[in-house]
Amino acid sequence: MQIVKFILALLVASWSIHAGAQVHQSRGNYSLNYKEHIGTFDKREAPSAIKQKARQEATFKAIEAYYAQAGQSESANFNAIRSAVMADVERYVLDAVVISENDDPKDYQYSVVVRVSLNMANLRNAVQGNAAVSKAAEGEKSALSFVFVSRMVDSIKSYDDRVFKRSDSSADDSLTVQKKNMVREKTSEGESFKGGSINTFGSATGETDASARVSAKSSVSSETGGSTVKRSSESAWRLFPSANLNQVFVSEFSQAGYDVIEAAMVDSGKFKMADVESDYKSGNDLQPITLRAIAAGMREAEIPYIALGTLDVGWAEKDPQTGLMRVSVTVNAKVWDVSKAIPRTRVAVGPVSYAGVGPTEDEARGSALRSAATSTAQELSSRMATMGIR
Repeated sequence: MQIVKFILALLVASWSIHAGAQVHQSRGNYSLNYKEHIGTFDKREAPSAIKQKARQEATFKAIEAYYAQAGQSESANFNAIRSAVMADVERYVLDAVVISENDDPKDYQYSVVVRVSLNMANLRNAVQGNAAVSKAAEGEKSALSFVFVSRMVDSIKSYDDRVFKRSDSSADDSLTVQKKNMVREKTSEGESFKGGSINTFGSATGETDASARVSAKSSVSSETGGSTVKRSSESAWRLFPSANLNQVFVSEFSQAGYDVIEAAMVDSGKFKMADVESDYKSGNDLQPITLRAIAAGMREAEIPYIALGTLDVGWAEKDPQTGLMRVSVTVNAKVWDVSKAIPRTRVAVGPVSYAGVGPTEDEARGSALRSAATSTAQELSSRMATMGIR
């Protein structure tokens, strides 16, 4: 029984991945008043023609809803082909299912909600066929190269907080001594004559008074303080082989109409793929010297546009719905115009996340990377088409 569940989960996951790339479901609703279409003796309910009309308009609304959610560039590209899509809606809608309807005879109002399955392959082909690059002659199409690195955190180095403590103290002592000495002396002298002789006599009394006063004063003050220094963690990245992803990017950019040249063919004395990979191993940004080398190398090869980006792979975890392994990939990408002296970023995408599932971590990671690469190339191409880059 467990094996059957596993196989069913795998089939569902595989179908959803494939369907997510080529088929998209969207909802649309529409209300129509049919008062003018009811005769005097007709039954007060929406005629079949009104229902059909409302369902068709709801289908159109579902297509518009998809492009409204897809973003500004996708919506702008759809506006250019709107009339063609509406004229041949069956080519772009695989099926339309009524999920709710309401007929209000009191107000002569019929409302319907439909769910449609959009043929994304045909819709993208229609958008790309209308792009400036597709209409350009073969020799007028812009050359485009790309460097995308898929990577995963290999190790994280964290640092303990650096704590500095300081204690300052001071003491103030004072001593005052007052001493007082006082001496008092009293004397008396006299003479007497008696029988022809003189007698002298004297007396003295003395008194000594001594006193001392001592006072002392002492005060002590202290002050403590310090600081704590935190240092952010450093991550080292492990790169994955990109040969399979290169095929995806070449296919999508070529289908969009660009003259695609792989970066490995431009690797020269000025531009080195190894330098790009080295920068992305140690951080999220390319070093200025590497960016200048990329621009110089592309100019030397006469390639005006280069797409740069990273596909950061997350940790694998079990998907709660299917029980399979699930891996997410976060993408940051941009298209760089190096045709001028100072390069310019023409298009930027991200950060945006994609996910893939599979019976093993490797298969889930591969599925997520393919989905991320396909969607990123399509989004970049769509935005370039909106800007009229050819």
